[in-house]
Amino acid sequence: LSRTTRRVTLTEEGSRYYVNAIQILRLVEQAGDKARSAGADAVGTVRVSCTAALGVRHISRLIFAFQDRHPDIAVDLSLTDERVDLVREGADLAIRLGPLSDSSLKLRSLGISRRVLVGAPDYLARYGRPEMVGDLGALEGIRMSNIAGSDALTLDGPDGSTQVASIRGRLRVDHGLAAREAYLAGRGIGPAHIWLVDDLLSDGRLETILPEHAPAAVPLNMLIVPERAGIARVRLLMEFLADEILKVPGIEKA
Repeated sequence: LSRTTRRVTLTEEGSRYYVNAIQILRLVEQAGDKARSAGADAVGTVRVSCTAALGVRHISRLIFAFQDRHPDIAVDLSLTDERVDLVREGADLAIRLGPLSDSSLKLRSLGISRRVLVGAPDYLARYGRPEMVGDLGALEGIRMSNIAGSDALTLDGPDGSTQVASIRGRLRVDHGLAAREAYLAGRGIGPAHIWLVDDLLSDGRLETILPEHAPAAVPLNMLIVPERAGIARVRLLMEFLADEILKVPGIEKA
């Protein structure tokens, strides 16, 4: 530890010691889990990290259903859009949107998440409904400050072609749930995962814009700590989520 008059922080050596200690504790826990689960029902806790908006809108209720089926399994659900170190955080698995590159973890594809352009009916009535991709630049757009290049949106056309639309606007947000509220409040238009706005599209509070031109679908993956994959309760939740997540609106097999 490095101590000053104001705070105590981990040194580089201390950080390495902490990570190693966590790994040792998890190995001890894993050995106990395997011994207890051999020939017995799955019990204990599964620790899950999940993309925040997807967790709030859908994964949480899937976990409720899982626990109804397996009352002896507890779940710790952590919602974050940060790329966390699963081993260091003590997680068993994570659900993430977008491309991944962590080769130390097992990766399982859950499918793809389709997206659409959306806007509120009253906003479109006031400012006009775009009839072609070039019309989008005349409307106020909701931009994502945590996504590079969000000022330009690539759209896939029905014939396999792509077009790039310019997105301008005074509001930038760094969370999908904030974008959802902005669309609903008529602050502008923009892309959204279907699962983020499916209820608003169903009841007419939002409309799909240029449905024949969609933003590219995003990969949806499950990351698994290899040493945890063989534990019964972790395996049960992995298989349950892999099956049930395909019932979420807009999520399809890759």
